[in-house]
Order: sequence, then structure tokens, then C-alpha cells
Amino acid sequence: MEILQQYWMDSFNNVQLSKRQDDWWSRLDNLCKKRNAEIVKINGQGHIFHQLRQENIDTCHYQMHLTFLIKQDEHLYVEERVTPFTCTIRDGNIVKHEEILNVDHTSEDSVNAKAMELVTDSTQVSERFTYNRQQAVQYAEHWWNSYNPTYRVFDVDCTNFISQCLHAGGAPMWGTPNRSKGWWYQGNNWSYSWAVAHSMRWYLSGATQGVKGVEMESPEELLPGDVICYDFQGDGRWDHTTIVVAKDAYGMPLVNAHTDNSRHRYWSYEDSTAWTPNIKYKFFHIQSVT
Repeated sequence: MEILQQYWMDSFNNVQLSKRQDDWWSRLDNLCKKRNAEIVKINGQGHIFHQLRQENIDTCHYQMHLTFLIKQDEHLYVEERVTPFTCTIRDGNIVKHEEILNVDHTSEDSVNAKAMELVTDSTQVSERFTYNRQQAVQYAEHWWNSYNPTYRVFDVDCTNFISQCLHAGGAPMWGTPNRSKGWWYQGNNWSYSWAVAHSMRWYLSGATQGVKGVEMESPEELLPGDVICYDFQGDGRWDHTTIVVAKDAYGMPLVNAHTDNSRHRYWSYEDSTAWTPNIKYKFFHIQSVT
């Protein structure tokens, strides 16, 4: 639609949007200033996947694939993200424009997730493995905006994607067929910890075998291949999971994720409309088992 094209052209050209400037764009601009970073070039491609017209009002849902060339000191890097938006247009004017928010509030799988059984069966022996960070990152880079047909695609796919990255790095599955135990994916079944952000957070901090996470105090301590968990509301329910794939000019993590699909996004997610001042993070350094 021409109106949406003009909206994004105005945004790309730094035109003052006044009331049309949505919260998403303001957050992005503020985060760049906080990081001493500058967006020097933007490319975008939109795709409308739902549209409804009622009298003089048009409502559409669309995905925007944005590519940012970011300069930080003398360093340049590219960030990409695919974000769904909803837009309402009345009499040719945008009256509402906002990001469609998807966070992991899977009620069935999140019940009692903190108390899930993590004790190793006496018949099981801890499997030794070396976590290959490079392979985990390569997987995250390859599949950040697509879906490996080996696995199911979830409506909220962030933790499923991170589990795939960890497994690509050599982390072994264990615990089948008990969904409340271990970390695994098999056929059309999987553990809660494989696909639910809340469960993965507690699994990583309490696992007795397989893939384990060591909690770090600060994000700059993380390495590519490590994991960050997010509790956006700070209410004890963990909503999102990302994997570190690179560092910015100041040594801070850049992450890849699904839902919304993102590549080399700044770790803090302060530019997300899901972010709140109460947000909590967990920084996990993934260990090999020797």
C-alpha cells in the first residue's frame, strides 16, 4: 500500500513523524543513542499477509524485513529482523501502527515448569561431549529467518530454535519420553525444556547431565554460542530465548532469534515493545561435559 510505503520512507529518511511515530521506532532510535551507535543505512521489504476493509477503515497485518547498517565507533555491522506489524488506516491516514507482540506464554507447557524433574535416572550415565560453538553459531546464522524441516515450527518458535542451535553444537539429548525430564526432541514429541522459554531457563540452571548452563553475572562475559533468557515483565515467567552469535564494538552480545526472527540484534531488547523496566535476564555460558 502506498501509505505504508510512505510511512517507512519517512522513517528511513529521519522525517519527524509526530503522532505517526510508533513506539517501536522510538525505542530503536533511543537504544542506538544509548549504545553510541548510528544507523547509517536501512533497507526494507514488506509483505502484507492479512487485509480487511470496512467502509473507510483499512486494517492490515504485514511483515517487514528490515536490514540496518550500523556504525559504532569505527566498526560496521549488519542487523536484520523480520517484524510483524498491524496498521489501521482511516480516510487515507495512519491512525494506528504497532508491532504484533509474540511472547512465550504457553499455558500448558509452563505449568510447574520450575519444579520439573531434573534428576538423572540411576540407569543413565552423563554423556561426555564438547560443545562446538562455531557450529552452533553457523546453524543460528543459516536458519535465523527460515525453518529446518527436520523440526516442527511452533507459533512461538524462539526456544525451539535455540534448542536446535545447541544440538547443532553437539549438545546431546536425554530424558525421552518424559516431557518433564531432560532436554530432547523426538518425532512429534519433545520435552518442555526444548520448546518452552520458561522451562529452558530452569533446565539450564539445574541440569545434572547433557547441556548445562553456568549463570554469568553480566552479558559481556558471554561468548558466541551462549544463551540469554528474558523475563520481560519481571514476574517470574520467562518469555524469550536468544543465542549469542557475535559481539559489538564494546564487547556486548549480538543475538539471533526466532519470533521475531532477528539476526545480530542487540542483546538487551530495549527496542522491543515487549520490554519493560522490570525486565530480568539470565546469562548462560554453555559448558562442555568432559
